[in-house]
Amino acid sequence: MSALATLLSFDTALLVAGIVALYLGAEALVEGASRLAIGLGLRAAIVGVTIVAFATTTPELFVAVLSGLGYSADLGLGAIVGSNIANIGLVLGISALIQPMGVSTTTLRRHVPFMIAAAVALVALGMDGNLSAIDGGVLLLILVAFTGYLLYRARSATADALGADELDIEDEDEVSAQFKDVLYLGLGLLLLFIGSNWLIQGGKGLLEAYGFSTRFIGLTVLAFGTSLPELAASVISAVRGESEFSIGNVVGSNIYNVVAVLGILAIMVPVNVPASTISLDFPALLVFTFGVIALMLRNRNVSRLDGGILVVGYLVFFWLILP
Repeated sequence: MSALATLLSFDTALLVAGIVALYLGAEALVEGASRLAIGLGLRAAIVGVTIVAFATTTPELFVAVLSGLGYSADLGLGAIVGSNIANIGLVLGISALIQPMGVSTTTLRRHVPFMIAAAVALVALGMDGNLSAIDGGVLLLILVAFTGYLLYRARSATADALGADELDIEDEDEVSAQFKDVLYLGLGLLLLFIGSNWLIQGGKGLLEAYGFSTRFIGLTVLAFGTSLPELAASVISAVRGESEFSIGNVVGSNIYNVVAVLGILAIMVPVNVPASTISLDFPALLVFTFGVIALMLRNRNVSRLDGGILVVGYLVFFWLILP
């Protein structure tokens, strides 16, 4: 076997191992963080819209930050923009092909506006060719507003359902944090760190050997690898007929990817925005964002036909970014 073939097989193994580690790490982190938070006294409703929503974005966070610190910040930017496009085109599209999904008024009124705000803010801030620490601060302010709003709505919903007096009454088992949950949390973080490094090294090495650009690597391999937790969760939910979870998973992930992940990355290191990102990737992000909202508003659902349109749209985007 030639040296090049050996290198390619090693990079391929790293890439696959990284994707598997990211998936397992995200699952362990969600499980551990959720159970630990509830054990410490947080209600399940609040945990679901805050800790779980952010935990499913941790693969993107690890990949983006490690890319920015060890390779190039625009690799992290490409991973986030590509992940958001993949979440809509592939994750939501494939889920709708499996099972048509109804869209609740709550999602349209309370969560979709923040997804629009995140996409528009990213494009507006990045049009000058870079994302500075100030830009990162703006994105984090949107994150604070979104999280605060979710907490407010979750507490209100819980109070309506249980009565205000019951909010402070916790079962003894819930208050005690279990050692197993801490282990899950630690294992998840470790797997995410290792998997992110493997995914970046394997994907970068594999595609660079064939002459692909850093931007293409971020938009495809890294984006798809970090979207696997969302894809798995949404497909399983679609099979079970839990359409609201599939849609909420994509909407929430796209919000946190931009305002949390890119916000943190931009504060840590300056993020260069390539001209190709401004001319193609940003418009594609807006088209997918507003396009899926139009599909949701049309009949308050995402049909199999809509799912086919989203998947085809993603394939067209993939073809456009090919070198």
